[in-house]
Amino acid sequence: MTNEIVRDTRVTVDLRRLKHNMQLIREMVGDDVAVMPVIKANGYGHGAVAIAPTLMECGATYLAVATLSEALDIKEAHPDYPLFILGHTPDRFLHYIVENDITQTVFSLAQVRILGDLAKKAGKTAKVHVKLDTGFHRLGCMPTPEYEEEVYQMFQVENVEVEGIFSHLALAGEAENEQQFGLFTDFTDRLKQRGCTFRYEHIADSIACVDYPQYRLNMIRPGALIYGMIGFHIGHLPVEQCLTFRTAISQLHTLEEGEGLSYDYAWKAPRKSVIATLPFGYADGYPRNMRDKGYVTIQGIKCPIVGVICMDQCMADVTDVPGVQPGMEAIVYGDGSGNTMNIQEASQLAGTNKNEIIARILERPAREYIR
Repeated sequence: MTNEIVRDTRVTVDLRRLKHNMQLIREMVGDDVAVMPVIKANGYGHGAVAIAPTLMECGATYLAVATLSEALDIKEAHPDYPLFILGHTPDRFLHYIVENDITQTVFSLAQVRILGDLAKKAGKTAKVHVKLDTGFHRLGCMPTPEYEEEVYQMFQVENVEVEGIFSHLALAGEAENEQQFGLFTDFTDRLKQRGCTFRYEHIADSIACVDYPQYRLNMIRPGALIYGMIGFHIGHLPVEQCLTFRTAISQLHTLEEGEGLSYDYAWKAPRKSVIATLPFGYADGYPRNMRDKGYVTIQGIKCPIVGVICMDQCMADVTDVPGVQPGMEAIVYGDGSGNTMNIQEASQLAGTNKNEIIARILERPAREYIR
């Protein structure tokens, strides 16, 4: 199989910007706070395996993923990298956790005991972080006396290191944040009084670690932040978008006024128009609802996406591009410079958030990396 990129539609990832963003985060939190970059969903569309070395070189303590399958993909390429699974792994797959020295999220004593048994047979120690539900109600258990006792019992399981405890803020408001944080610290304080100490305590994601320094504890979990996605409401960190999504014109068509194109002729030319066919569509992760409101940038000119977006192709009105020719580059998502659409604008037009826009870019567009 060739390593050559054999398609015009591709995603360019600037690893220099990724390094810059990680350095800003490390400087912001200081030496006493560990940084665990989140590279789930194929590194938010950037390519998890390829960006992992840059993040480790920039001082990542762990790399966090959502699923066992994601962890195993990275372990295959980087067997020595410390990985943390944020999500649940079913009991029948826990042997992979032990075999590959992956740190697992847990919220039941029963599962910790299974890990302990597997680790004992393998002559290893399984590492886990306890998930505490402080009100997000996604994973974990509420900080009740019963759960406190269960976590205490986790510390007694042989061949298991209860390395950390964590939760997630809903970021509904400052009062709600304080309430969640209070539940978290009260719970950990009670366990510490019983002799249970955690190496890592973490509750802050990208937004919280910038906006609320008091919630950083001794570990943070930046996700969108490392890729240059800014979602702060109070603080500021000048991170830079790392990703550019680009393609090139396949073919040009001239439509007379009133002629329609694509399915249902949902768009008809308001004038004699030059239309470019572009080789990307919703199967590449481009939102189908961007029709008639999205645009690409060709030669510095914004060219509106027109007509129904197809699975593999779409069309843009390039009538105003001087000397337009097949093969000319079209920027789908840029960093906002040169009349390009950045991820923030794309998310607003599509009616979603920035994370979804980048995470939904599938693996079909090849990734190329600037080092």
